[in-house]
Amino acid sequence: MVQTRKSSRVATGSTDNVKETQIPSKSRKRSTLDEGSTGQDKSSRTKRRKKDELETPSYSDRVSSPWKIGAHVSAAGGIEKAVHNAAVIGANAFALFVKSQRKWTSPPLSPDSIEKFKSQMNTLGYSSSHVLPHGSYLINLGNPDEEKREKSYQCFLDDLQRCELLGLELYNFHPGSTVGQATKEESISLIAASLNRAHKATSSVVTVIENMAGAGNIIGSLFEDLAGIIRQVEDKSRVGVCLDTCHMFAAVSGFSRVSNVQLTDFCRAMIYRLKKAGISDFDTHIGLSYLRGLHMNDSKTPLASKKDRHENIGMGHLGLRAFHHIVTDPRLQNIPLVLETPSFETTEIWTKEIEVLNRLSDLHGQDESALLEGLSDEIKKVVQSKSNSKPPKKSGGGARKKRHNAKDSEEEDELDEA
Repeated sequence: MVQTRKSSRVATGSTDNVKETQIPSKSRKRSTLDEGSTGQDKSSRTKRRKKDELETPSYSDRVSSPWKIGAHVSAAGGIEKAVHNAAVIGANAFALFVKSQRKWTSPPLSPDSIEKFKSQMNTLGYSSSHVLPHGSYLINLGNPDEEKREKSYQCFLDDLQRCELLGLELYNFHPGSTVGQATKEESISLIAASLNRAHKATSSVVTVIENMAGAGNIIGSLFEDLAGIIRQVEDKSRVGVCLDTCHMFAAVSGFSRVSNVQLTDFCRAMIYRLKKAGISDFDTHIGLSYLRGLHMNDSKTPLASKKDRHENIGMGHLGLRAFHHIVTDPRLQNIPLVLETPSFETTEIWTKEIEVLNRLSDLHGQDESALLEGLSDEIKKVVQSKSNSKPPKKSGGGARKKRHNAKDSEEEDELDEA
């Protein structure tokens, strides 16, 4: 019988603190009618009371754990809503877009939104070191076209400045593409030059480079690519790496010289244990001190597919055991571990995935196949329930069908013309 740790709601401070507190909810007072109140007054007050009750936040339990598990949540309706949305699913970490990921420019953050965001972070007990904002999909700092690269740089810089206004420490971005018009080495140098320029224009945010799945001309599928960028960054304290498990599996970074059988074994070791074949390889080429976060995604496509297709945890080719090893590896504590799995526009799927991953972190050194299979079935049941309950959306002629959530896959959105 597996013992799971006691869950607690966290109000303020780090979630490392196991002290049980209650996240404050809005107080609701019953209205009393004066003797002269009319029936209409009573009706309007009743409606207001019901509205207040509907707006009262309901948060999932947050487990106190050194593995900071969360998801990429929506900031629709105001940047501060992202903090609320993270608490709703019981997340101890989260990612968000600090502006529209599909537009070059967006209205500036209002002082009111900035204050509300910081207040929510404090009230709901989130640390800025466990928030991993994601950059715009349009940015390509490796484009050899100077005019297009400058457009990307200005969008990139705006993101960093927004992070600083919000008091955030990290900023995750895709390195870019050669667009077929430069060598990889040339684009790597252009990316590093943009980082150096942005670091001088800002004061604190760490730029976190994401590894990629290896499609087309995109840079970052090999650890050597990331190391090449970091070597040319002047302020090493301002650069880091985020590893995406789906991308690692698709790219099979560092194992191009072995047979197919060995390739599978090595890659599974890389993902499952993040030890001899994976983290050690990362440590050799880059260094563990640069690891600032993980994207926790299963893969819809097989090993070495070069395709970026995210699947729900335990339902893809990686399997739940891969994530068991991640959430029991002490080297991966106290960094954001962020789900980018399909949510079908509901909160229940991420809530269940976070719950299961937190339960997995109690299975130290254990390999209980039956238990892992049971936990996978729990996730699958919720996913199937929510995916079947969503009516199909109509799409216009020739238009790309809308995904179930924006982070289902990323590299297909990389624009060579950007």
